[in-house]
Amino acid sequence: MPADDSTFRAHPSFDRRRLTLATLAAALLLLIAAVGLNQWAIGRARSETDAQARQNARAHASLLESELQKFRLLPRVLTEFPDVRRALADKSAEASRRLDAELEQLAARTDAAVIYVLDEGGTTIAASNWRTPTSFVGENYRFRPYYRDAMALGEAELFALGTVSGRPGLYLARKVAPEGKALGVIVVKVEFDRLERKWAGSGGAALVTDSSGIIIMASNPAWQFRSLDPLPAAARERLRASLRYGERALAPLGLQRRGSDLRIANGDGAALYRHASARISLPGTTLHQFQPLAPARDAATATARVIFLVLLILAGAAIITLLRLVERQAMRQAAHQALEREVAARTQDLRTANAELQQASKLQRETDRRYRAAREELAQASRLGSIGQITAGVAHEINQPVAAIRTYAENSLRYLDRGEADKVRGNLGTIVELTARVGAITGELRNFARKKPMPLSAVAVQAAIEGTMLLIGDRLRSQGIIIDIALDDPDAKVQADRVRLEQVLVNLLQNAAEALLESPAPRLSLRVHGEGAICIDVCDNGPGVPADLVPQLFTPFVTGRTDGLGLGLAIASQIVADFGGKLTLINSPLGGAGFRMELRRA
Repeated sequence: MPADDSTFRAHPSFDRRRLTLATLAAALLLLIAAVGLNQWAIGRARSETDAQARQNARAHASLLESELQKFRLLPRVLTEFPDVRRALADKSAEASRRLDAELEQLAARTDAAVIYVLDEGGTTIAASNWRTPTSFVGENYRFRPYYRDAMALGEAELFALGTVSGRPGLYLARKVAPEGKALGVIVVKVEFDRLERKWAGSGGAALVTDSSGIIIMASNPAWQFRSLDPLPAAARERLRASLRYGERALAPLGLQRRGSDLRIANGDGAALYRHASARISLPGTTLHQFQPLAPARDAATATARVIFLVLLILAGAAIITLLRLVERQAMRQAAHQALEREVAARTQDLRTANAELQQASKLQRETDRRYRAAREELAQASRLGSIGQITAGVAHEINQPVAAIRTYAENSLRYLDRGEADKVRGNLGTIVELTARVGAITGELRNFARKKPMPLSAVAVQAAIEGTMLLIGDRLRSQGIIIDIALDDPDAKVQADRVRLEQVLVNLLQNAAEALLESPAPRLSLRVHGEGAICIDVCDNGPGVPADLVPQLFTPFVTGRTDGLGLGLAIASQIVADFGGKLTLINSPLGGAGFRMELRRA
């Protein structure tokens, strides 16, 4: 028998209990999932049915508005019709019969139920149904609200049952009053049978209620002239007295609410609906859409059942997988113990190796520290070496203002003897300026000799160039070198240390000066440019760099001079690299050697 089977039997009660608990947990989760999916299906069905109800309500309202706008134009046009005015003015039988034929033809073309003309007393003098047994000709409609409102207000609209035909429709009335004289009223009756049949074929139930809640149009003819909600007895009697809806009982439709759903007692009693409404332009009327919930509920329920079936399959697969895991537990435990022993042995080896690596890392850090210290000492030595070369120039720069200070002081003594205080004051101001210049020169020299570099910061390039020229400018001038300095952006700043930046500039300018010793017309250019990074170009018109030195120009102890150490360019390149930039050899526009410092803009 396999080892895992024997181990499985070693603890049967524990494994059986754990499997039972897992099965009960899975059953509980499935029960919760079933309840949740049922609620999800109901909510989804309601949401989709609500959206469909709103869409159908808007569509039905749009279709009804289109019909209304078409027929509302008809009485407006007919009030200007010459034969209508003539028949009302003449009141002759001949004019009325001719108008009968014209109205009959117009009603047939426009699909109006009937078009008729009432005189100022409310009697019909011409009608499009003059040939039918239910002809309106000769009937008096003075009692009708649409006649009274049209005569009083100029136009009126009323939905009501016909007193002669008994058919419901919308009466559109407009007063005929040429030059302000009321002759009568033109009335167009519109029936909506075809529109209601279209509503019936679009799914759901659509109906229109008036201001009293009476259903005046419906996709289900049995609902017409019922009330959406029960009417008070006084309101029902008032509507019957107006004869607007004839002798209809105006019984309630029987809406019942079941939570947020609706049920229509006089329809399919078991069917549930969702409701949406839309306003239409008939005064006091509202279009209602009752959308059946069953189709969306069936679809959502089917989806929920599929999801539950998938969950059931997954739960069964999980239980089977758990059973197999339990059977293999013992074998895994044994393998785990063996692995722990192996890991312990490997961990000890790793601890030993880690200790060795830490010792090696410590030695490497010490070596790096010594290397950085040596590199900084070498850079300091290079600066001090440069100071030796520029001392003579700095001394000459200082001697000139010192001699001038003495001359101005002696002159001031004479001016004091003469009592010329203004001239003494002017000489003293000049002495102050010369003293400030001497202080700037000595301060720049002291900063240049400082050993410890400062952290990187924003350094104004123009200030660094001016400091460099204080240190080495006199030597260049004494050698007769013409130097052109150009800054595309006088306010440019770079990320650097000013002292070390000046060291690089001094080194490059001194190298150029030494290369120009034998040049008959020595010339230097120093240009600062660049939109992103800042580039500082130092170029000369000397003999240039020998081709064999170019590949290793920035390597320590490589030089083209017999008295050189070959450290200046190597140190300068390292300093620029510390700034996050680079120092490269470029073609000089003056024909000699050119070097470019590319630095990060601050």
